[in-house]
Amino acid sequence: MVLPDASGDVLSEMDVDAFRRLFPLRFFETHLVKSTRPDGRSLAEARETSSALGAVASADGSALVKIGSTRMLAAIKMEVMTPSKESPDEGCIAIDFHMPPICSPTVRPGRPAEAAPVVSKQLSDTILSCGMINLKELSLISGKAAWMAYLDIYCLDADGALFDAALLSAVAAFSHLQIPVVSMNDDGKVVVLSGDHGGKEPVNKGKRKLTLSSIPFSLTCLLHKNYILADPTAEEESVMETLVTVVLDSSGQLVSLYKPGGPVLAYTSAIQDCVALTRQRARELQTILDEVTSGMEVD
Repeated sequence: MVLPDASGDVLSEMDVDAFRRLFPLRFFETHLVKSTRPDGRSLAEARETSSALGAVASADGSALVKIGSTRMLAAIKMEVMTPSKESPDEGCIAIDFHMPPICSPTVRPGRPAEAAPVVSKQLSDTILSCGMINLKELSLISGKAAWMAYLDIYCLDADGALFDAALLSAVAAFSHLQIPVVSMNDDGKVVVLSGDHGGKEPVNKGKRKLTLSSIPFSLTCLLHKNYILADPTAEEESVMETLVTVVLDSSGQLVSLYKPGGPVLAYTSAIQDCVALTRQRARELQTILDEVTSGMEVD
């Protein structure tokens, strides 16, 4: 059998689906030479993105984010803790990323997904290092009580650019977060109040929103030969394996750059192009976030 080349009328010589399965790289290259992709996007174009707040009623903050077919559900639960002696005026944030078997055929029941701890570590490093949240805002009583924010992100559908969708869902969930009202009980412990407060004086003056600054936004790009593909799908990631993820904050400053190996070298010019694409993408994501949070009120 003669292998078809990547030009001419290859797609007319054999069934498109069969060609896609048998020669996935060549299938994509037939599109790349035309500066397009199988889903109709240009190389620099991200997929349609949306966000919805309050997706989990029992959570203190939550968001559902979709980037193409990739879907992430983020939920935050607040609990009162005793702060550490090293940071008596600060609360804490714990972040977990979950990939249940329903999210992808490659995730098997009973076996943890390989990508889950990697994305979880990336999220923790990014959110805690970018300065988005001032941990002092989570303090209730110096040295005695502070908030522990448990952020859980569930991948509902894994179709590429998992970190980008997970980070956006985390930011949206923190934007939606309403800190519960707490008071001191008769034993001197800080407890969460409900309803009419039972006549007790709140310690934190009602539910509050966190002040978010230096909000991080990311874009994952795929490098293949001389091509750069923004926001790759899972199929594109599996065929062309060199990924670069750039994280910028809302002021355009570089937060992190992540390249987990891959056969293609990331030259300076390619990195600069990825950063430029991320700046454009960050503006789009900021607009989406502003739209969903503009009408939100604190109870």
